[in-house]
Amino acid sequence: MTRRAKQHVKTDRLGIHAEAGDWCTIDKIPQPPAEVLQAAANPRLRPARMRPLGMVGAVLGAPFIPVIMFFELLAKIEAAVMRSLDTKEEKERWQAKKDDEKRRDATILQQGLDKVFDGNWGADAGQFLLRWYSHSTHHQRLLLATEDGIVLAAPPRRVSVGREKHMEIVARLSADEATLVDPFSGEFETRLLLIRFRDGSWLRVETEELRSELHMYVLRQPLG
Repeated sequence: MTRRAKQHVKTDRLGIHAEAGDWCTIDKIPQPPAEVLQAAANPRLRPARMRPLGMVGAVLGAPFIPVIMFFELLAKIEAAVMRSLDTKEEKERWQAKKDDEKRRDATILQQGLDKVFDGNWGADAGQFLLRWYSHSTHHQRLLLATEDGIVLAAPPRRVSVGREKHMEIVARLSADEATLVDPFSGEFETRLLLIRFRDGSWLRVETEELRSELHMYVLRQPLG
């Protein structure tokens, strides 16, 4: 089954038509001021802990971590050796890629995009972030771009497996409320996207796929 076909299966379950979508996560939510927490009725700020089945899987997988790390080290050594044998043109392309990564990281820091949101708890993004785990305690969201705006789906409670099976719509944002933005306009290949609200505040999400179909969808939209 193609990725697009799988996407249709997901959205058919939810009863919506999506132009693009991908699973995403957010960074750790910083601790809000006491008055902000009180005004929001002390919302949940962390996802639920891993369920027993997931914990069993993590325990069973722990002995293999050193083996995985060993093979990762071998892969890095092999890559370094292969780079030393590269032609001049290949070395220049590799250096250009490293320079792009440095420019990307510098841009992220310069624009404050290393944070989960713009920092204003009173703005739309901050208020939406306060309700993030009240909507669902699962650590991921299926973020869908639709003709009418943005839809977020997730299992109501954290699950270890079967996230698509258990998911339901947990939040909607109309096109008048918020839009999806690639802050780099496609210049860099990243997982980062912004949900930008009408008041200019923003919330950062990271897609599961590198340069996901959500990124490609955003880049196809007319500049507004």
